[in-house]
Amino acid sequence: MEYVLSERVKTLKPSAIREIFKYAADPEVISLSAGNPAPEAFPAKEIAEISAKIFSENPIAALQYSVTEGYSPLRQAVGSFMKEKYNIGSDDDELIITSGAQQVMDLVTKSTVNEGDTVICEAPSFIGSLNSFRSYNARLCGIPLESDGMDIECLEKALQTEKNVRFIYIIANFQNPSGVTTSIEKRRRIYELAKKYGVMILEDNPYGELRIKGEDVPSIKSFDTDGKVVYAGSFSKILAPGMRLGFVIAPKEIVQKMIVCKQGEDVHTNIWAQMVAHRFMTEYDFEGHLEMIRSVYRKKAQLCTELLDRYLVPNKISYQPIEGGLFIWCRLPEGADMTAFCKEAVKRKVCVVPGNAFLTDESEQSSCFRINFSTPTDEQLTKGIQILGTLAKEIL
Repeated sequence: MEYVLSERVKTLKPSAIREIFKYAADPEVISLSAGNPAPEAFPAKEIAEISAKIFSENPIAALQYSVTEGYSPLRQAVGSFMKEKYNIGSDDDELIITSGAQQVMDLVTKSTVNEGDTVICEAPSFIGSLNSFRSYNARLCGIPLESDGMDIECLEKALQTEKNVRFIYIIANFQNPSGVTTSIEKRRRIYELAKKYGVMILEDNPYGELRIKGEDVPSIKSFDTDGKVVYAGSFSKILAPGMRLGFVIAPKEIVQKMIVCKQGEDVHTNIWAQMVAHRFMTEYDFEGHLEMIRSVYRKKAQLCTELLDRYLVPNKISYQPIEGGLFIWCRLPEGADMTAFCKEAVKRKVCVVPGNAFLTDESEQSSCFRINFSTPTDEQLTKGIQILGTLAKEIL
């Protein structure tokens, strides 16, 4: 039978990262490609305790249908936390719980983007979000990243020349994949440009709590006085990704349309997971847990950079310094074949993600690849980077 596919999905390709996972499933392969939290960062004991209490005290509430907007006590807890700690959220905003932050990307695009409209993104950017935008036939316009964020001159030029720009997508903290943190000066400039050209900003902040050095930089949403910013947050990197919990704080008019769209997608987010997250935030030492996971990633990031300095930098591979997050962006010397390097690494049982997977146009050339340091053990990280160093010495 010949199957007829929608125009929206005909050109979509599988996530390069998910395809790499197939190789990483081999127990002999060292995966430096995943973006999974470290196993030791999961509060498994506490989640088990909370779950036992929920199913003992009020099991039907955790098993029954619930409201699309999310579990009210969790919405209140998240709203208070974000307002008190980060000054995010106003009387004109609404907060709802989503099935991971990835769903925010889908719902915002579905609610605001028509086929052929433009979404401006950092280049490189998170492949999951790029594929969400592509699935609605959005035109993607990539803005080069500098060490402190988007190239502002290129951004303004795009806003002047691109047609029907709906929003600017930005991961301002410890960007995936580059690790770049956008400076406060550029955050304010991006916001002013969004106001000037009448577009929204989609601020994605899944890694914001994972700062391992330096000072917090105010979010763009924290100085949004014009209803321009949609803010996406996540529990995936601070609690557990398998629970699929995210949230959005955005102008009420936008959120109301997102709610209608969400009703057609999954009715509501997993209610058991929401109840667990609420109790964890309000009955346990939530801030202490956040500091614990920061200490885990601080140690792992330090080990990773020491290994890079020892094995890759002497062999002409540079990397972007980070202040947090889970990733390090490595760059081969000019003229080197990044694709060949990554393929040969797989043959030697080490997986990294090729840089072109994160570009708005995957056919463009890239000299970069992404390393994840949170998932592998210290021994795996050491062995994997040693292998990459040997490979670099041989072929560069």
